[in-house]
Amino acid sequence: MQIEIVKGVPHQYMAQLQALHAHVFEGAELRLEKLENKDGLLCLFAIEDGQLIGFKLGYIHPDQVFYSWLGGVHESQRGRGIASNLMVQQHKEVQKLGFQQIRTYGRNQRKAMLITNLKHGFDIISTFIDEKGRHKIIFEKSLD
Repeated sequence: MQIEIVKGVPHQYMAQLQALHAHVFEGAELRLEKLENKDGLLCLFAIEDGQLIGFKLGYIHPDQVFYSWLGGVHESQRGRGIASNLMVQQHKEVQKLGFQQIRTYGRNQRKAMLITNLKHGFDIISTFIDEKGRHKIIFEKSLD
């Protein structure tokens, strides 16, 4: 497995990214326009035998903290440490860009991701209810 890093919209991976996103997020669509509107978009892709098997996307949040936005691993590839590997690499890249803090949101329904965040040094700092009525947990981590 190799990790590819793309700054900006990953046009060369869009078809595979959209398919994997739909697989991970119960058919949800990831529109190109949504990616184009993210300031400082940073994309990391786990690739094996030419196939995208995992991804981690993030961007600069309006308050200038780097926001780790979306990520996932194909169900057939889970349990291999791919999400952790992508997270570690993302944090290294974000630190190289000069950020000292990273934030992400989680949902109780995705316990594996909550556990991964905690194992990688994130702290729970708050919770909120999003515009769709879902309870979300805010995680932050210092990158020093």
